[in-house]
Amino acid sequence: MATRPYEATLPLVSLFQERLELMRKLGQASAPELLLGVLREQVTEITGLAVRASGRTRAELLVIAARFAEYIGWMAQEAGDEAGALRWTAEAVELAEAGGDVHLADYAQVRRALVTLYAGAADETVALAQQAQGSTAPPRIRGLAAQRAAQGYALLGDERACLMGLDRARALLAMDDSEPDGPVLGPTNLADPVAMVTGWCLHDLGRHRQAAEVLDRECMLIPPHALRSRMRYGVRRALAHAAAGAVERSCEVARELLDCGKLAPSATVRADVRRLDRELMRFRTSPMVRDLRPALTEFFSAR
Repeated sequence: MATRPYEATLPLVSLFQERLELMRKLGQASAPELLLGVLREQVTEITGLAVRASGRTRAELLVIAARFAEYIGWMAQEAGDEAGALRWTAEAVELAEAGGDVHLADYAQVRRALVTLYAGAADETVALAQQAQGSTAPPRIRGLAAQRAAQGYALLGDERACLMGLDRARALLAMDDSEPDGPVLGPTNLADPVAMVTGWCLHDLGRHRQAAEVLDRECMLIPPHALRSRMRYGVRRALAHAAAGAVERSCEVARELLDCGKLAPSATVRADVRRLDRELMRFRTSPMVRDLRPALTEFFSAR
């Protein structure tokens, strides 16, 4: 007797969306390695249900499975596994396309551009982000791509292209007034993502004092529970202060962040902590720097 296709109800799809939101919140305050196994099990479970489903239900299950896979890619990158991050991002694209979502492929370019950004490959970062900007993707994806391109231009020292990219990002993100069908793509813990990325870019452009002013303001608006975001942008804030010569303020900011890093370790943040350590070496005679550096070394040496 043939098995009839399994028809999941809409509440089941919503349940998986809620699970993903919970995983994302946990990911802000825990080690990525602790979540990877659970996230992979979710993809297996959801795709198993999708095989037994049909029609709209099957499509929706495949799309939510794709979103889990995309988040696995992010957690893999945070765990220091860049190959795994790229592999799961590609898996997310395949699942999304099987479910009829053709735009996650554009967002995947933004995610790949983040990998190249942290590798210091500015030209590749810009190229990947431009591919997503030139697509027919929704404004949010193209806005996030414009932000990423701006970060790449900042690394290249192209201030004009960077600032134009940030203006484009703000305009595109302002156009995104649609209700999301599922979990929101990109950061959700920043009051003004473009302003935060502007501070990030200003530091790379050598405008350290301005960067510190922007990051001081924006970091104060990050929710207390978002430890990973507080660490990521807080270290950038400390870097900007150090580069501007405000060494005591830099040390104060960094000291406040170290406990966050212990709870939510991050390979991407470790890269900036190394940069902060090198920047502070210019002030090695400062008592505050001498006191802080062992803790910084312990942080970026941890795995």
